[in-house]
Amino acid sequence: MNPFIGEVKLLPWNWAPKGWAFCDGRLLPIQQNTALFSLLGTQYGGNGTTNFALPDLRGRTPEHYSNSLPQGAAVGVETVGLTLTTMPAHTHGFSATSATASANSAANAIIGTDPSGPIDFLAAGPAAPFTITPTSIGITGNGIPHENMQPYLVMNYCIALVGIFPSRN
Repeated sequence: MNPFIGEVKLLPWNWAPKGWAFCDGRLLPIQQNTALFSLLGTQYGGNGTTNFALPDLRGRTPEHYSNSLPQGAAVGVETVGLTLTTMPAHTHGFSATSATASANSAANAIIGTDPSGPIDFLAAGPAAPFTITPTSIGITGNGIPHENMQPYLVMNYCIALVGIFPSRN
């Protein structure tokens, strides 16, 4: 069965069959691919005078177009860095007391003080709230973006360069 010109297929091989090309964003000369250019135009790139681009599906998942996602739009990122503005609102509860430590077990205890040394111990019982100095707690992390990709299996998308010219009806 002959493919439609511009038909995209997912193939399990590491090569493109005769009459097909990888969907790798490459530029093709319009003069040698007039039928395909008449279907794709420059929606995937190119200058529209001498060349046009094939869709680039390397590292991308195809998505059906919509009003908010026009044909040819490439959106999304492989990694993302979290910032204070992108993290959900949350708190980190913390209880402490200035009372002298009276327990050395963390069970049902809070952080207390030890007058004999710099190490804080656990004090049993409830604590009255008080302000902790900014040097006691702080920001952590190194700001490196983390991977933001769904599980995937790598295969090749290819586009038909020759075949049946599709009619619009």
